[in-house]
Amino acid sequence: MQVKNVLVNKVVLLILVVAISALFMTMIRQFLMAIFMAGLFSAMVSPIHQWLTLRLKGRENFASILTIIGIVFLILIPLSILIGVVAGQAVHVGQSVTPWVESFIRQPGAFTKYLEKVPFYEQILPYRDMILEKAGQAVGMISNLLINSLSSMTMMTVNALFNVVIMLYVMFYFLTMGDVLLQKILYYLPLSDQDEQRLLHRFTSVAGATMKSTLIIGILQGGLCGFAFFLAGIQGSVFWGTVMAVMSIIPAFGTAIVWGPALIVLALTGHFTGVIILAVICGAVAGNLDNILRPRLVGKDTEMHDLFVLFGTLGGIALFGILGIIIGPIISALFITIWEIYGDAFKEYLPEVGQLNNRPQKNITECGNDDDTGHE
Repeated sequence: MQVKNVLVNKVVLLILVVAISALFMTMIRQFLMAIFMAGLFSAMVSPIHQWLTLRLKGRENFASILTIIGIVFLILIPLSILIGVVAGQAVHVGQSVTPWVESFIRQPGAFTKYLEKVPFYEQILPYRDMILEKAGQAVGMISNLLINSLSSMTMMTVNALFNVVIMLYVMFYFLTMGDVLLQKILYYLPLSDQDEQRLLHRFTSVAGATMKSTLIIGILQGGLCGFAFFLAGIQGSVFWGTVMAVMSIIPAFGTAIVWGPALIVLALTGHFTGVIILAVICGAVAGNLDNILRPRLVGKDTEMHDLFVLFGTLGGIALFGILGIIIGPIISALFITIWEIYGDAFKEYLPEVGQLNNRPQKNITECGNDDDTGHE
């Protein structure tokens, strides 16, 4: 009877824990992203905070304040200025592109001259009217999108500013008592210490590597490609450079999503100097930065297969917005790690897997790793 009462008490307790936790998470769901980013940035600047604490003779609160002030002046203020410039150039680009496309619609003969420079011109010419019609629809969609974006810009700015304030406020406490909070979380997590440390190491390593590689490679590729656009005489070079900095995180395609069509347009309009500039700077120089820098910035122990990076990034952007660039790969890494832990925990019950098609098996989670994936 006593065993039954204990079992009932634990079941009821688990139900209450799940229900109240779900209610609490629902209540603070609008702050979850700010809290997550606060934890991520706190982990990244923790060495700086510890160094300041030592220099200030153990005054952690003052060290936290100085760290947050440094983030505001070194990151947030320059980023706000950049966003303002990008927003202004985005509007200018939209206003300049719309008349350019409309000129083709009003003058089909001019459009035909450009088509004559395209291979298989004869096959494309019968579809000229349909192309012009679709271009007109695209112009209308772009115009409506710009109007809607401008109307919602103020509300987005207010929400972003509010989330930044929440993030900085939470960072102050994470920097001073983050270790205590982390120990509590790990204590309540019903996993072995080895598995907890494995998850924690994977999270911190991938988060740090993703942030580092994304920022450095994005800034370099976006800066170089934006400079190439400026040299080629393309308007809104800062805007396009920022867009390409964001696009640089997409494996295989990256900045080519932007400069590729721009190169084609320059070629069709006869600006071959601009074509050479984009091909050399964007294609040859910036395009190879990812292959050169990413292995050194990320490291083999945290690198994932390109497929996991691609789907993690795209899925993260679809689910979390622009922050999905960072969150998506982290979730992909945790997904891989938790299945690795599952494989180790249940390896006694899982059958061995032989070689397929007489090919040596490779670990899909790491590029170039020749470790076997079969169960021990």
